[in-house]
Amino acid sequence: MANLPLAIHTAAQVRELDRHAIEDLGIPGYTLMTSAGEAALTTLRSYWPGAQRVVVLCGPGNNAGDGYVLARLARTRRLDVTVIALADPASLRGDAHRAWRDFVAEGGATRSWSDDCLNGAEVIVDAIFGIGLSRAIEPAMAAKIARVNQSSAPILALDIPSGLDSDTGEILGAAIHAERTLAFLGLKQGFYLGDGPNCTGVVMFDSLDLSDAALSHARPSVLRISEDALARLLPRRRRTTHKGQQGHVLVIGGGVGMAGAARLSGEAALRVGAGLVTVATRPENVAGVVAQRPELICRGIESGADLQALIERADIIAVGPGLGQDAWAHSVANSALHSDKPTVIDADALNLLAQSPCKGEHRILTPHPGEAGRLLGMSTAAVQADRLSAARQIVERYGGTVVLKGAGTLVVERDGLPSICDQGNPGMASPGMGDVLTGVIAGIAAQTAELAEAARAGVLVHAMAGDMAARRGERGLLASDLFTYLPICVNPTQQI
Repeated sequence: MANLPLAIHTAAQVRELDRHAIEDLGIPGYTLMTSAGEAALTTLRSYWPGAQRVVVLCGPGNNAGDGYVLARLARTRRLDVTVIALADPASLRGDAHRAWRDFVAEGGATRSWSDDCLNGAEVIVDAIFGIGLSRAIEPAMAAKIARVNQSSAPILALDIPSGLDSDTGEILGAAIHAERTLAFLGLKQGFYLGDGPNCTGVVMFDSLDLSDAALSHARPSVLRISEDALARLLPRRRRTTHKGQQGHVLVIGGGVGMAGAARLSGEAALRVGAGLVTVATRPENVAGVVAQRPELICRGIESGADLQALIERADIIAVGPGLGQDAWAHSVANSALHSDKPTVIDADALNLLAQSPCKGEHRILTPHPGEAGRLLGMSTAAVQADRLSAARQIVERYGGTVVLKGAGTLVVERDGLPSICDQGNPGMASPGMGDVLTGVIAGIAAQTAELAEAARAGVLVHAMAGDMAARRGERGLLASDLFTYLPICVNPTQQI
């Protein structure tokens, strides 16, 4: 198995890679299918080495061909293989039909679906539907998929979990929930959008022996955020470095009862290396913030007018954590949003921006799906149904770079390919995580002139720290738990 590529593709782009391999490079389609079956068997034996009884579910298209190849090869390894044909294999065409015939020629036989066909299975292989599925699955098939998901056996999905839209991550009536998904030729966009992360389990990749040049024939639609970029963006510091060279972050937030949000953002900016961090908050919050984190500079402000001197001294502004939406919040947010300083906009500052839209290029907007919906005047469900489109619309309407948070956080700017983060975990769905992310992005942005790069790096660092913190368990994870791990993530050249 190969390392995951950075490139992510739509179904049309993967089909173009397949066409290029067959028509331009002269690789027979059945050779590719055989390579897919071999890779699938290698995966099965590697991750479930003790499994002897394998059930392979084969559907009506080319994905079934991969399953028949796997079944044929598994029988030569003396595995107990049961193939359940969920469509008449005689109706298969092309390479998939040949794969079935070869399976039968070597003594293989298929069974029809029955209520007990999964009994005793130690691994289930999903080769029902591939990337060509574009309509809702019929109720009878949906019931079978539900039964598969209820089985106690782990599921290996070939190329894509059946029932998952390969472009949007939408579940088309029903979808396999795999423990592992082995993708061929290209990672599918739907793995990382919508319900994709719930269905794929651990994503793996096999190139089917195609070269890097062949795999780069089709331009990707999205790029995974690479850890390699951190070393370039955050190199080892020179010994003569002082804090004045590492940027000054101004965090504006902490309305009534919400001082903790601003404090979390401020500390996060320090933990990723910002030289100075000032928290501008309501006067009654100052003592509490300073007592909890004395390294923060904290200033009490009565209105936006009090911010001007602080804004002038800052290199970047982070506005929104715990801000509220009262008159004080409107006043300070207005000053921040109309300054000429680079600005990270989060939480209630996004809600206020939705009420009084203005456009700017030197900004990073960090909405969760609900805030994104308010920015666009649509429902949260509509945002989640097409996250890429929603992020692009926010960029078009409000400018700058957009970080659309959630499972598979997206980073979208006007020019260049969108980026997606495939790290992070469900434990990070807890209060204050967004405030920490705002501080992380602002703290990294203070150390570099590239806002979009800082957004990508901040999203990745935040996710990596969350995964490190979750080693003790996802349930009960606190936003402040990330503080221990943020310095590790932003010092990649110093890790042992």
